[in-house]
Amino acid sequence: MQNIAKLFSLSAFSFATAIVSLIIGAGIAVAATYLVMKYLSKGSYTKNQAKASALLEDARNEAKNLKKEIVLEAKEEVHKLKAECDEELKERRLEMQKSENRIMQREDVLNSKEDALDKKLENIEKIKDELKQKEETIDQKIEEQNKITQMMTAELERIAKLTKEEAKKELIDKYEEEAKKDAAILVRNIEEEAKSEANKKAKEIVTLAIQKTAVDHTSEVTVSTVALPNEELKGRIIGREGRNIRALESATGVDLIIDDTPEAVVISCFDPVRREIARQSLEKLILDGRIHPARIEEMVEKVTRDIENTIKEAGEAAVFDARVHGIHPELVKILGRLQYRTSYGQNCLKHSLEVSYLAGLLAEEIGANEKIARRGGLLHDIGKAVDHEVEGTHVSIGVELATKYKESKEVIHCIAAHHGGVEYESLEAILVQTADAISSARPGARKESLESYIKRLQQLEEIANNFNGVEKSYAIQAGREIRIIVKPEMISDEDAMFLAKDIAKKVEKEMDYPGQIKINVIRETRSVDYAK
Repeated sequence: MQNIAKLFSLSAFSFATAIVSLIIGAGIAVAATYLVMKYLSKGSYTKNQAKASALLEDARNEAKNLKKEIVLEAKEEVHKLKAECDEELKERRLEMQKSENRIMQREDVLNSKEDALDKKLENIEKIKDELKQKEETIDQKIEEQNKITQMMTAELERIAKLTKEEAKKELIDKYEEEAKKDAAILVRNIEEEAKSEANKKAKEIVTLAIQKTAVDHTSEVTVSTVALPNEELKGRIIGREGRNIRALESATGVDLIIDDTPEAVVISCFDPVRREIARQSLEKLILDGRIHPARIEEMVEKVTRDIENTIKEAGEAAVFDARVHGIHPELVKILGRLQYRTSYGQNCLKHSLEVSYLAGLLAEEIGANEKIARRGGLLHDIGKAVDHEVEGTHVSIGVELATKYKESKEVIHCIAAHHGGVEYESLEAILVQTADAISSARPGARKESLESYIKRLQQLEEIANNFNGVEKSYAIQAGREIRIIVKPEMISDEDAMFLAKDIAKKVEKEMDYPGQIKINVIRETRSVDYAK
């Protein structure tokens, strides 16, 4: 297209060039005429007329020749441009032909694709129709199957004489029972394995702690007895009209029991310190031989001072032996009073020291805070020293005393939790409770009255007998084990394990006892026949 435009522009240029040539030729002719006229004007017109004509003719010829040359050049240029334009047009046509061919090919491809899509759509429609027919067939078959199932269910219910819900419940119960058995077996295996490992480790730790603690068997009781050299001293102790015994009871605050027991006087008092003062005073009066009200008052006053010093020294010695430091002096004095306090015949101060040793050793073995464990063990029964003077349990009294004398929260928690009254918040509190149980439950540690012992055994058997399936129960080993005979037709082997757990939980909840109680559930089936 550019060449075509050039061609048209060159044609216009050639035309303009021809016109210019004519103009130039005309100009030359005019110039020649002007020269001739000028020449003639000078009088040479006649002479030079021939020359002017000749010049004019030459100019005209030159103009014609120039014109021809310009026209020829223009034609050659036009011809050249026309050839170029034809060549370019030819190329353009070829390109257009190629483009048309490509477009035709694409149209053919699109047409083929369109035909393929039409075929696919037809196939899809056919498939839809087939699926619809199959769905209708399946629905019919499902409906027929449901009818058959209902007929079979009705027939099964008629034969088994069970409804669908009843059969389902029976099946569920069966699998539930099997699942319970499997669960019980699994639980038992896991518990046995865990208990084996735990008992082994616990026994090692506790045995090591007990081996390191040297303890004495206790023999203290709540009533003191004073031996007399002879029966005549009973009269002298009573005195004229009972003035000596009244003076002694008034000065010490105890009760003297003088009965038919040979060569013995019994001192009874709720306060162990006053009872000890009365015992020592009476023994010294017997040795001195002078028994009268004035001497009784003097001796009681002297023994009271000695006992106070003894209490202070006992408290300081206990703190030193337990390796516990920084306890308030008043709390040390109260701790020393435990030397004259007993619980089930067990000396409370020795028990506190023993608990302190055990708790410290256990803490050392398992990596707990040994200082807190020792301190908590030493002070855990501090409330028993004044529980006859202050209202409340020895635990609450101990917490109040420890709080009053600025003991740490950890030690106060050990005191509060050593009987399980509050939830355990530290490992040291658990160790103090464990050490307390070990010290109380060891052989020879405590004495128990026959009445409370029988009552505890009866309560233990009563708890076991209240469970369904229990035939008989026997408390043995001084109440530390109970053997329960169950009815084998009511209790399975797996149920026996759950029954033992339930009884143990109820015993823990309803009974107070030292140490632990073994719950032994026994299930057996016996078959008896006779050969005749």
